[in-house]
Amino acid sequence: MSKTVMPALLWSLATSGAAAQTAYTAAAPVPPAPFIVGAYAQGSIIMAHTYAIRHLVASHPTGFEINLQRQTTGAAPWHAWYKFPKVGLALTYYDFHNPVLGYVFSASPYISKTFSRGPKHDFSFRLGAGLAYLTNPYNQETNHKNTIASSALNATLQFRFEYDYALTPHLGLLVGAGLNHYSNGATTKPNFGVNLPSVVLGLNYHQQRPAPTLASGAPLPAEIGTNFFNVSTSLGFKQRTEGDKQKYLVNSVTLAVGRRVNRKSNLLLGVEGFNDRSLKATLEDTTRAGGPQPDVKKAGVFVGHELLFGRLAFVSHLGFYVYSPYKSSTAYYERLGLKYHFTDVVFGAVDLKIHRGAADVIEFKVGAKL
Repeated sequence: MSKTVMPALLWSLATSGAAAQTAYTAAAPVPPAPFIVGAYAQGSIIMAHTYAIRHLVASHPTGFEINLQRQTTGAAPWHAWYKFPKVGLALTYYDFHNPVLGYVFSASPYISKTFSRGPKHDFSFRLGAGLAYLTNPYNQETNHKNTIASSALNATLQFRFEYDYALTPHLGLLVGAGLNHYSNGATTKPNFGVNLPSVVLGLNYHQQRPAPTLASGAPLPAEIGTNFFNVSTSLGFKQRTEGDKQKYLVNSVTLAVGRRVNRKSNLLLGVEGFNDRSLKATLEDTTRAGGPQPDVKKAGVFVGHELLFGRLAFVSHLGFYVYSPYKSSTAYYERLGLKYHFTDVVFGAVDLKIHRGAADVIEFKVGAKL
């Protein structure tokens, strides 16, 4: 997902009220955001989500994680709206216990939303995205059995439920269950990715527990109930097959109308056009010389949702192709991504475009809100 901007963005959200989209000045001093330092062991299995990786699921990967997080206390209005989440950075190591796969090292900024919190417990859900380095990727000559990833550099996603119980005023026992995912987003093939359902056990050191918080007295954002327009363009690169090493440009143009429906959400409706040059190369390989070729360009309509965290938003879209002469994929597509407003007008985003659960391309996007 976001492969370059996530660490700075998430970390700054924990400490700065400037990240809020709505101007807000607290009536009382904001309590300092205490640190939490954790060390956890992880045990996993490899999920056989496709037949092409079934020969790799025999081992049971194990891992170790160190993370540093901060408890938000009210520097921005959205802290209270999300019940004062934690924001952190996790450094994770995994041994696949399989010489074909090797090891993986990852760095994942994350946000952790609490469902239930008391003086001695905290039950939360954690969502993170970042970068991973796989030590033994696919190589046609020396490691052709690794169909999981063909590049050393990959994106990683983390989903986890965690329960932290206080053993002492500063030491907490953490148990968790979740999923780690590693993939290069089809930038290089083969790229079936790997899903690791995991159980977690470890310890947290809390600088201050319970953390002080400032009750939010901020008014509702003025943008609620108002409409806006987005215009954006994106580019990405993808590889067709293992045999074709060329990276093909994929770009798009998007127009959308949106509405701020509440404190946390925007809804969108839009149209967009795509030009995937890898499809043109495929046609040239499969069409008789001089024969007619359909247009590889596509147009779609989509509905979308943005979950807002100040200037940062988690984006999800569902789209349908309304113009697609060359039937190279499903009639619909999904998109997941992270969007950041650098100003009230200019934004950037990193999105993963998907066809029926399979990565199509990572899109790097820039746009304007009008």
